[in-house]
Order: sequence, then C-alpha cells, then structure tokens
Amino acid sequence: MIPLDPLPNLIDQVYGRILEAITDRTLPPGHRIRQNELAERLGVSRQPVSHALHLLHRQGLVAESGRRGFEVTRLDPSRIRQLYEVRGAIDALAARLAAGRARTDAAGRGQLEAALQAGQAIGSNTPLAQLIALDVDFHRAIYRLAGNPAIEEMIAPQWPHMRRSMATVLAELDYRDSAWTEHETIAAQILAGNARAAEAAALAHAQTAGRMTEERLRETDEAA
Repeated sequence: MIPLDPLPNLIDQVYGRILEAITDRTLPPGHRIRQNELAERLGVSRQPVSHALHLLHRQGLVAESGRRGFEVTRLDPSRIRQLYEVRGAIDALAARLAAGRARTDAAGRGQLEAALQAGQAIGSNTPLAQLIALDVDFHRAIYRLAGNPAIEEMIAPQWPHMRRSMATVLAELDYRDSAWTEHETIAAQILAGNARAAEAAALAHAQTAGRMTEERLRETDEAA
C-alpha cells in the first residue's frame, strides 16, 4: 500500500489557525493576507497555506484581492441578521427537543450542565477566543441533547460566520454577563423539561444576539 500523504492533515491545521485568527480578529476584516508571511509565521510552506486560503474563500471568509492575493472579508450586517433569523428557528427547535429528552438522556444532560458551568466561570480577563468557544460549546450541548443529528449538520457550515459575529458582541463586558444569564434561563427550562419555555427562551436569546450584532456592525460601518 502507498503511504498516506500527511499534507491534508497539515492543511486542516493551517485552516484552523487562520480561521481562529479571523474569528478573534488577530486578522481583522479588510486585512490583506500575504501568503509568504503567513507561511513563515506558521512554520510551513506556502502550499498548505494556499490550500487553506482557497477553502476559506469558498466559505466567504476571505476574498480575492489583487493578483493571487486574499483579504479578510467584512461582516455584512444584513447577512448576519439573516443567519440569526435561521439560527433562532433552529435553536428554538433544539431547545424544545432537548427539554423532552433531558430526563432520559443522562449523558446529554451532563454535557449541558458542564457547558453551562464552564461558561459561568468566565471573567473580565477571559480571552475572546475562549469566550467564543464556550458559547459554541453550550449551544452544541443543546443540539446533542436534542437527539436530532440533522440540527448540527445543518448549522455546522455557518459556525465560522457565527463565531465571527459572536466576537462583535462578546468583546463587550456587559453582554458577556447578560448572554450567560440568558444561557442559564435556557438551560434551566431544558433541564426542568419545560419544552415551550425552553423554546421561547432560546428564540429570544438568538433574536437579541442577532439584533445587537447587526447594530454593532452598522455602527462600525458608519464610523469607518
């Protein structure tokens, strides 16, 4: 048998690092990406960087800029609002289904409780990247407890864009606290088996996050 090429795994790693940098704004919107410089910083050749950038381009996270160059795309407020409208419907469904399974799925219940506890431990010095990861973990725990794999499969392609949008509001200390207060409400209703209340809380949370994110992005655009 022919030995496997380790390159695909390297591409995944490079993709992950660039995506993380775009998400936490180490590479901010509009930033021109120089492949040689990026390859040097990551300690790899240009080939995996080029492959990773083309994957990010397909997802709309970077755009072509000049000859064979790329730049980080800017978040479109209208597009983000549309994503949150869809996410609100999905999160509401997931919360309702999760509430119906909370008493019978001990493992899923434990994951949700652990995700909530981890989020409650954040502080003013918690790095933005960790805040985003904890937020995503909480919602993924609900999706898994819902018991419908199609929910995660449908929302997975949008997570990179959602992570970027989360950075817009999670950078504000006040919203960090209010977001986890809303998470506590959602989790409490799910764990108590209150399907309708869990559904309503999840929808309200998504609507609030979407509205705040759109407002912040528009303010940024106007100030630019």
